[in-house]
Amino acid sequence: MFTTAEALELVERATSPEALFGPRTTDSGLRKQARRRYHALASVLHPDVVGPHDTRAHAASAELTRLHHEWSHGAVVELRTKTAVYRVGEPFAVGSVANLYEADGPHVVKVVRNPALNPLLHAEWHALRTLESFTDRNPWLRPFYPRLLDTSGDVAKGSRAFTVLDPLLDGFVTLADVRRAYPCGLDGRDWAWMHRRLLKALAGAHQSGLVHGAVTTENVMVHPEQHGIVLAGWSFAVEDGQRLLATSGTITYPPEVVAQQPVTAATDVHMAHTLMLDLLADDEHRQRAFARGCLQERPERRPDAVDLIEEYDDLLEDLYGARRFRPFALPRTGE
Repeated sequence: MFTTAEALELVERATSPEALFGPRTTDSGLRKQARRRYHALASVLHPDVVGPHDTRAHAASAELTRLHHEWSHGAVVELRTKTAVYRVGEPFAVGSVANLYEADGPHVVKVVRNPALNPLLHAEWHALRTLESFTDRNPWLRPFYPRLLDTSGDVAKGSRAFTVLDPLLDGFVTLADVRRAYPCGLDGRDWAWMHRRLLKALAGAHQSGLVHGAVTTENVMVHPEQHGIVLAGWSFAVEDGQRLLATSGTITYPPEVVAQQPVTAATDVHMAHTLMLDLLADDEHRQRAFARGCLQERPERRPDAVDLIEEYDDLLEDLYGARRFRPFALPRTGE
């Protein structure tokens, strides 16, 4: 049950139906939850409850009804593959290439925004299948990568390709979220477990012959509580020695990409340590020096990710002693 003040705040802050009721869905259980939430809010905002003179509550009641109607009757699009149908509503995230949708199952459906960029999703399919094959032989690396479940396959000219992914567990945020939560930078002990896992994810990809090509804060998923890292966003991935199929104006690239040269594992190493400098607090001098040592302009002078794991572990042992679990959490909103 909500108080009138709580109901007013929730409705007035809602910028969309999804903000109040969650992602649109065809799942009957989730739709019942949304209806219960609507009735709970409506019961305290109804004019018969608040009285004839509470114009603020009257306006909120009307807005609540509008939002619920839009959520309940909004378009649900069906996307079909050879073996399944995926029903999606509004996107919950917007990437540089595609929009992300929740679908019943549960699944995450990634739909390219422009059919001209379909080849980038094809590249992602190739990369994720390569990683799946590689992790079949190296199962300890499986948690570091998204799991491909289905694809649109070849689509008609002018149609948009899409990827169906296994959704991540609740609790994942992006490294961009972490950076916003810690604007003064991370304690080196917190960054340590993130970077160790990111290096392992990159080392596995490089051993499978892939270059990620977009190691950015938006593409590194973090589970603070479980100390999990997933390297997502494989639409720009190519095989070692190839040129990137496309670049994004939002990414700061190493010199070889700017010069439109072929990329290698060293490209990812440069990008990962650019992230390191971006995320670490300014007073983490030794870790920042480590990062700068990986930003050589000539790719052949940069160390390999697999070698960096041991070097980084040596640095951490020298800085902090024996390894031990250090809890990490994002500050609550408003704190």
